[in-house]
Amino acid sequence: MTPRLRVVAACGSALLALAAALTGCQRPGSPATPSGAIGTTVPASTAATQTITVDGLERTYHLHRPASLPPGVPVPLVVMLHGGFGSGTQAEGAYGWDAEADRDGFVVAYPDGMNHAWNVGGGCCGKPGTSGVDDVAFITSMVTTISHELPVDPARVYATGISNGGMMAYRLACNTSVFAAIGPDSATLLGPCTSPARISVIHVHGIADQTIRYAGGTGDGVEKINGPAVPALVATWRSTDGCSAPQTSTAGAVTTSVAQCPQGRTVELVTVAGAGHQWPGSVPKPLLQRVLHLDPPSTALSATDTIWTFFAGHPRVPAA
Repeated sequence: MTPRLRVVAACGSALLALAAALTGCQRPGSPATPSGAIGTTVPASTAATQTITVDGLERTYHLHRPASLPPGVPVPLVVMLHGGFGSGTQAEGAYGWDAEADRDGFVVAYPDGMNHAWNVGGGCCGKPGTSGVDDVAFITSMVTTISHELPVDPARVYATGISNGGMMAYRLACNTSVFAAIGPDSATLLGPCTSPARISVIHVHGIADQTIRYAGGTGDGVEKINGPAVPALVATWRSTDGCSAPQTSTAGAVTTSVAQCPQGRTVELVTVAGAGHQWPGSVPKPLLQRVLHLDPPSTALSATDTIWTFFAGHPRVPAA
């Protein structure tokens, strides 16, 4: 393995591509049903792969619906956005959202970026960023499709993601009013955000992240992501939401800064001392970490538990 493999960590979960190759995990293909002809309901099952057509492109996503969900009762929907070089299937296997959904009763969608990346603005990332793929239209169309199939509570639709996927969550908050809250991890905001939604935000970040630097500036990796300092980015959302000054507490390696905002919204920053570019609490992959020089996941907290607990307490607030 040469330095070329080292740069694969650039835009987020490089682990994704090689892990897929080593485990036989494949990016989901198109199902037998025609694009858009998915039916009126999704059976109670652990998994279903869907295809929709957006802007003439076939787009795929994986849907996890716990079998224990009560029929006809509106439930939350979490959109989990994979990192660069990843896929929806990889994200489903890596970050523990299915188990969280089974335990607490919600649906999770795992969309696939074109060429394993998302167009988040500022020319990033990968081919979608350079070719202008409309990933905002894809994600919003996916949410609409799922809401036609299942009793999704429109006040409890959320987006989370790692790295390039977390950046996509910010882009959705900038360009749509669909989501009640977002939960980016190891991410930043690139490109203009002229009309940010007044929503709750929880941002998780490792202080030692060298790919998307906590203090801002150009990071390591293929994309050389040059974003603002994370505290400044979070402060921008506090301003958007009209929040009070944040209250900060520290427990071990984890520091949490919480700002209360009008109408029950909250803007929260969770930092992990010593943690790099990773999803805290995810399953370690020692061999891949060693081969690709990837940052190990922090054991200081579970990002999945932390973000879901935040989401569960923050439904969308009706516009004043």
